[in-house]
Amino acid sequence: MKRRYLCVCSLSLWLVVSSVSVGQEVAKKKPSHPSLAPVTDVAGLPRVLLIGDSISMGYTVPVQQRLAGKANVHRIPANGGPTSRSLASIDNWLGKGKWDVIHFNWGIHDLKHMPDGKRQVEPADYEKNLRALVAKMKATGAKLIWASITPIPDPPLKPERTFGDVAEYNAIAAKVMKENGIPIDDLNTWMTPRFKELQTPQDLHYQPAGYDFLAEKVAAEIEKVIEAK
Repeated sequence: MKRRYLCVCSLSLWLVVSSVSVGQEVAKKKPSHPSLAPVTDVAGLPRVLLIGDSISMGYTVPVQQRLAGKANVHRIPANGGPTSRSLASIDNWLGKGKWDVIHFNWGIHDLKHMPDGKRQVEPADYEKNLRALVAKMKATGAKLIWASITPIPDPPLKPERTFGDVAEYNAIAAKVMKENGIPIDDLNTWMTPRFKELQTPQDLHYQPAGYDFLAEKVAAEIEKVIEAK
């Protein structure tokens, strides 16, 4: 009887542990942000790739919703971070498949001041990195759209951090895009008049209405390119 009781207890313990393990595996596979969920293509629709940082992560889902039935909108499976880090990942992000449109941005992470007071990526390296990234994307044959860097509020911010001049980096990017014939989705100009209304207080990120407002512009610019192809 005692042996049978021990067997039942052991089986119960094994079932509990197994359930926990399965739960942990499911949790591991679940995307940490809705924008990172994989997209199943609808046959016959153009394929769009969004590249960018957490701002682009915020507008990814509303862009997908706005372009439903018009395009398969994917995004890179991560926060793009600074140009320096993206150079190591861009080939994997672009993959082997065909992209019709790539809407991309880098800048806020490049602008961020590091403990030594320098920006994470200084202007000369930002330009150099952008040129290398643009060359990689152009090689895919996709139509490219550059999104300007969105506004950054004055400090203090939460968490506490500071940034360089957005206008300086947008000017660098604009020069690179002009030389490469790449249209600019000017999200900075689009957002600036409503920034204080739509931002998260003391942050460079946005409330849901702010991301939806950005998505309106992003989707419109992508749709223009799709219709022109």
